[in-house]
Amino acid sequence: MTKSQDTASPFLTSAQPDDAGVALLLVNLGTPTAPEPGPVRAFLREFLSDRRVIEMSPLLWKPILEGIILRVRPREVAGKYRSIWMDEGSPLMHYTREQARLLGERLSGARVEAAMRYGEPSIGSVLDRLHAQGVRRVAILPAYPQYAASTVATINDAVARWIDRNRDGFELRLQRSFPAAPAYIDALASALERHWERVGRPNFLTGDRVVVSFHSIPVAMDEAGDPYRAECRHTVAALESRLGLAMGSLTATFQSVFGRAQWLGPQTIEEMAELGGAKCPRVDVICPGFMADCLETLEEIDQLNRETFVEAGGGDFHYVPWGNDSEGAVASLEEQARIALAGWV
Repeated sequence: MTKSQDTASPFLTSAQPDDAGVALLLVNLGTPTAPEPGPVRAFLREFLSDRRVIEMSPLLWKPILEGIILRVRPREVAGKYRSIWMDEGSPLMHYTREQARLLGERLSGARVEAAMRYGEPSIGSVLDRLHAQGVRRVAILPAYPQYAASTVATINDAVARWIDRNRDGFELRLQRSFPAAPAYIDALASALERHWERVGRPNFLTGDRVVVSFHSIPVAMDEAGDPYRAECRHTVAALESRLGLAMGSLTATFQSVFGRAQWLGPQTIEEMAELGGAKCPRVDVICPGFMADCLETLEEIDQLNRETFVEAGGGDFHYVPWGNDSEGAVASLEEQARIALAGWV
C-alpha cells in the first residue's frame, strides 16, 4: 500500500456538504402567530421597523411607531385577523405551507421550505436549519409576482444578513419577479373564466366592471425608481391579452393605503365608492399580487370593499380568489421554481 493510499486527504472530511443538497425557499410576507393584540404588536413592530417598508429616518419614525401606532393599532388589527382566522391558523401561513408542500411533490431532487420575511419561520432560521443539514444550494423564490423594493428587495436583504454573519455560505439564486409569466397569467385568467362560467361574463356595455387590485406603495418610492407600478401594468396588459379583452377593459387600482403620505392610485376603496354611487350593476375583483389569501384580500377586499360598494348603491360584488393551493397558483410557482433550479436538479 502506498503512502497516498494509506493517508486520508486533509481536504476530505465527513463534514463536507452533500452536492445533492438543494433547497427552494418559498418566502411570503408573514403573519402574527395569533389574532390577539400581543402577537399582532410583535408582528407590526418587526414589519414597520424595516427601512425598506418605511423610508423615514428612525429618529423620526420610531417615536411615532412606538408611541402611537403600536399603542393604538394592534387591538383593531387583531379584530380584523379574527374575522378571517381559519381552524388551521392564519390563511397566509396555511396556504404558503400548502404551496410549499405541493411544490415539493412536483420537484424531484429539491427540498421545498416555506419561510416568512417577518415573524416565523424566519428566513434566517430556515437557512440555519438547511445549512446544518448539509444543504449548500438554495434558490429563493419570493411569493410576489411584481417586484418592489419593499417586498422582494427586503427578502434579499434578509438573505444577505445571513451571509454576512456566516463564514460557510450557500450557492444562491434569487428569483426577481414574474409579472407576465405564462403560467401565472393563465392562472389569473382561468380563475376569472371559471367564475364567469358560473355567474356569466360581465357586460361592460351595461356598466359591469372587472377590477384588478394591487397593494399600493408610496408615490415617493415610485418616483425614486421603484419598478413596481410598471410591473403591475405589465400584468394587467398580459391578462387583458390572455382574456381577449381590449386594452383598458380591466380597471387597475391600488389598495392597503395608510398614513398621510401620497400613495399610488386610484385607491380601490375609492373606486368601489364611486362605482357603487354610479349604480354599477356588478363588479368582479381579483388581486393578482397576492399568491395566498390574507388580511388584505379576505378582510379588506371581500369585507370592507364589498360593504363600501353595496352601501353606496352598487349591485353584485364578487371577490375572485385565484391563488392559495389552487392548481393555477402552484403551477405558477412551479414554473418559477424550475427556472431557479435549472441545472441543479
